[in-house]
Amino acid sequence: MKSKFNLFRRGAVFYMEDTATGKQTSLRTKDETEAKSLLNARNEAQRQPVLNLHLARAFLTASDPAFVERTWQTVMEQLQSRGKDSSRERYASVFKSPSFDGLRNKKLLETNADDFFTVFKQGKVAITYFLKRLHNFALSLGWIALPVVAPYLWPKYEAKERRGITPDEQQSILAIEKKAEWKLFLELLWETGAAQGDAAAMTAEDIDWQTRTITYFRMKTGSRAQFTISRKLETVLGHLPTTGALFPKLSTFTANDRASRFRRRCERAGVNGVTLHSYRYAWAECSLVCIKPFQPCLTDLPHKHTAGQSKPPLSAHGTAIGRLTRSVGLIIILTYGLLYWCIWKR
Repeated sequence: MKSKFNLFRRGAVFYMEDTATGKQTSLRTKDETEAKSLLNARNEAQRQPVLNLHLARAFLTASDPAFVERTWQTVMEQLQSRGKDSSRERYASVFKSPSFDGLRNKKLLETNADDFFTVFKQGKVAITYFLKRLHNFALSLGWIALPVVAPYLWPKYEAKERRGITPDEQQSILAIEKKAEWKLFLELLWETGAAQGDAAAMTAEDIDWQTRTITYFRMKTGSRAQFTISRKLETVLGHLPTTGALFPKLSTFTANDRASRFRRRCERAGVNGVTLHSYRYAWAECSLVCIKPFQPCLTDLPHKHTAGQSKPPLSAHGTAIGRLTRSVGLIIILTYGLLYWCIWKR
């Protein structure tokens, strides 16, 4: 193996030269024996990690020939091949980002924490989130033996405050809306709290007028969801097609396209801080404030709030009513219990 440093003398003092960079450094000695000892120590310090890496490659290649050649691009491709079509499209879009260029062709065996810290410094929440998923996926497959970055060193994600759309904001958006299909679509979201993708994909065949319910299977989870048709919802449905898709044009748009169009409508109406998902938050808040049965919540709002997600905030009024309701219920239960005990004693 070629030595990293060479020895030479300039005048009476010995120097060493880096064969890779050409940098020259004084050993601060005139004794040749001492100079050779210092040079050998430097070369040995450089040679040992390289030797260890070669030995590791030799052992790993015997068990998995592709181990030493596998790059992060291989992990990306493997992760993109899993999940639903929407998940695959999301992975493909994210991994095209230039933020991953520094890792894309980097071999897993040669990756260190500095490579990840370079990505962290960009401060992009979504990129860091998907990098963590990529890292954990490679770790779960056994393609990396140890975490590249310890869990507590990953940037902490602070979820943005999310809220439901208010009645005034809803009316402001409807007031400037000229397209009947969009207006009916927003009214349906307001009355049901359905996800925008599920609402856009609804068909007339999902409606059962005999039982006055709308039943469908959620696109995200595949779970069954059902709504009771209220009077206001009945009015909305009365203006929609009686066969086929309820929203023929909107159903052909992608979720991102519908979200962008809704954002432009909000800007024209002077409404800020809401998205199409805010209709779900508003419906959940309304359900609690009005003390409605929670069966629709359980069937149509089955989100599990994990790290990086925030639960819909409740207004102070809704929280107060909730506490009052629980207190009244407790008093009723205690009263009935006392009466039952008195009757039993007699």
